[in-house]
Amino acid sequence: IEQLPDLHNHFSALNLEAHMYASQWFLTLFTAKFPLCMVFHIIDLLLCEGLNIIFHVALALLKTSKEDLLQADFEGALKFFRVQLPKRYRAEENARRLMEQACNIKVPTKKLKKYEKEYQTMRESQLQQEDPMDRYKRENRRLQEASMRLEQENDDLAHELVTSKIALRNDLDQAEDKADVLNKELLLTKQRLVETEEEKRKQEEETAQLKEVFRKQLEKAEYEIKKTTAIIAEYKQICSQLSTRLEKQQAASKEELEVVKGKMMACKHCSDIFSKEGALKTAAISREDQGIESDDEKDSLKKQLREMELELAQTKLQLVEAKCKIQELEHQRGALMNEIQAAKNSWFSKTLNSIKTATGTQPLQPPQATQPPKEST
Repeated sequence: IEQLPDLHNHFSALNLEAHMYASQWFLTLFTAKFPLCMVFHIIDLLLCEGLNIIFHVALALLKTSKEDLLQADFEGALKFFRVQLPKRYRAEENARRLMEQACNIKVPTKKLKKYEKEYQTMRESQLQQEDPMDRYKRENRRLQEASMRLEQENDDLAHELVTSKIALRNDLDQAEDKADVLNKELLLTKQRLVETEEEKRKQEEETAQLKEVFRKQLEKAEYEIKKTTAIIAEYKQICSQLSTRLEKQQAASKEELEVVKGKMMACKHCSDIFSKEGALKTAAISREDQGIESDDEKDSLKKQLREMELELAQTKLQLVEAKCKIQELEHQRGALMNEIQAAKNSWFSKTLNSIKTATGTQPLQPPQATQPPKEST
């Protein structure tokens, strides 16, 4: 009456008594209908402040619902207390605000005790003055109202049960459909994994074959390089031998020429002939003959040297071609390694994406293939 007089007058006009809606609050400490987050706060305050906090919470509930209750009739008010009021405090923030408002309400303990005594005195006087027939009628009306309330609660619970069963069945159907889809995706993923492993095995076999081919080509190129190097060394040795032989032949020819010249000068007749310019002619002739012979020999040696230089140039050309072929094979090997790495990365990313998709998570971004260093050409 003191806290909410207009709401008290409205409840009196509707013949709505406090025990019709608040008895369950006090008997169960608000655990029957209200959410647990609100009940936890109420129990904490009860342990800290005592039993008076229950009256504070009840008054706070009535104050926050005052506008809705003033517009409701008897059945509407009961339904509001039973259904709509508990739904308001499912949110943690609303429950916290209600507790703050309940703590701010001042209800003196002395007044509560006074009201308790007045109520007991009034009940005793009513029981003494009341006609038994009226008491029975009132009890009968109260029992009918309780029966109606229980029937309404039973209907609400039955409706909630049917609704929850339908929702659970729908959820079960959706879960089964999702499980079928996931099973199909899992089978496809397994099949793709088998195909990818087979492709990987083939690529590994091809890689092994290419490595074997490259190894044979490299061994062949190394063998040709060794062979060319040996030929070059042999040609150099032959050239040095020919040079040495030419020098020896020139020295021997000079010695023979000096011996012949000495013998001719020892002969008187020959010396006379040589003294009358014949020596110069003979010497000139001999020198010319010797020059012709030496030129022929030099030409033959030059010809052999040119032939050896030509063979050396051809060998060098073959060596360069072999090196080019080796570099080309190395370049092809690098390209194949890049393709193999890209294939492995794509297979890995596809497998992960398919697995992630099958499990319902976000697909993984494909990793960038690391480029191996390019072969120098």
